[in-house]
Amino acid sequence: MYVCVEGPPAVGKSEVLALLRLYFPDLLVLPELVKEVAEREGLDLFRDRERLAQALWEALPPRQAGVRAALAEGHVVLEESHLGVHAAYAAALGDHRFLEAFSRREEEILWPEVFLRFEAPLEISLLRQKVRGDPRYMVSADVLSRMEGWLSAWHARRGDRVVTIPVDRSPDEVVASVIRALDLRYTAHPVPSVIPYLVLLGRPASGKTELIAFLQGLPLAERARAYHLGSLRVLDDFPLLWEKFVEDDVWELVGRGRLHSRRCAENYAVADPHLWDFLLHRLNARLAAEPARPGETVIVEFSRGGPNAYAHALSLLAPAVLREGAILYLSVSYEESLRRNRARYDRDRRDGLLTHSVPEEEMARTYRDDDWATLAPREAGYLTLAGERIPYVTVRNEPEPKTFGDFSRRFWPAFEELFALWKNR
Repeated sequence: MYVCVEGPPAVGKSEVLALLRLYFPDLLVLPELVKEVAEREGLDLFRDRERLAQALWEALPPRQAGVRAALAEGHVVLEESHLGVHAAYAAALGDHRFLEAFSRREEEILWPEVFLRFEAPLEISLLRQKVRGDPRYMVSADVLSRMEGWLSAWHARRGDRVVTIPVDRSPDEVVASVIRALDLRYTAHPVPSVIPYLVLLGRPASGKTELIAFLQGLPLAERARAYHLGSLRVLDDFPLLWEKFVEDDVWELVGRGRLHSRRCAENYAVADPHLWDFLLHRLNARLAAEPARPGETVIVEFSRGGPNAYAHALSLLAPAVLREGAILYLSVSYEESLRRNRARYDRDRRDGLLTHSVPEEEMARTYRDDDWATLAPREAGYLTLAGERIPYVTVRNEPEPKTFGDFSRRFWPAFEELFALWKNR
């Protein structure tokens, strides 16, 4: 199919065609021939009419040969403007010489099957011309009015198929209308096989957030190829926990007392153990509202402690995570967790993922011991949770990785093994 897009200046023809060319690479999108010739020859559209006409007639045969070749190969050809529009401007400007030549050659020209007319009030074109700020292509209201009248009469005389696209609308509506009019179908790039859900576990300050930062810094293609993760979306329960701490501050301020936490030195400790399950249910609600999309990996990050901590917490996770995901546990000793926890603390940024600190009282009470080694006694394998079989890998994350090489040497083999388990689950 061969389609030409026409309309007054500065109503978005070039911009929409550039967007379609980017998202539909099988289209052959051609720029406006008149503008292309004028810029190549250094001609003024209004003062150099005779020279412009000669250059246009010379440029037309190779342009149309290219269109015919593309059509023969099965492409959709989308061209900005056409010589009928130039003839309409010639009529509006009194350029009778071009109109006579156009009348003689009109039957020899290859015309499109469909004309898409970008339609807008003249005031819109004038405003957008002003915004565009290119005096070479400024067209006055009276010229535009005469041009559009001539062009409409020309289409009517010929019986052309003209599809009108109103463009005094939001950009997304205009683009959607053009895509519908052309019946275009977007072909998604083949999505590599990636783990859709990664449950990232470990004691506080075990390196979970640092690993995420490393993964986010990788190019998407490398992350998918080497680490089998797609576009990353991170769900961490710490911001939700901090929100509850701050809410308790407000309840305390209004005289109702704290509901879920208590003050602990310059920080907070959890007072209501049900809060841990509350946080997981909040994460589940977010996962239900926006599950992993094709090519995406959702990282679900949290820490738990106690004799049945991870067995209980993982059993609460959304079924899709257990069914489709994998677990990576970062193992550090309690002493190392305590050291890093102290080292990263920034009092002025206590709510930050990389700068918050668990009070040492909470560390000793909650995180000194957990049940991961009992739940997952091997370095890698499968857990059966809530009737689902989910692969896991445990990585010893000591000493603390600092450089790109440290992270890649430690975690690339772990993700390779995790992916192999995930594929065979």
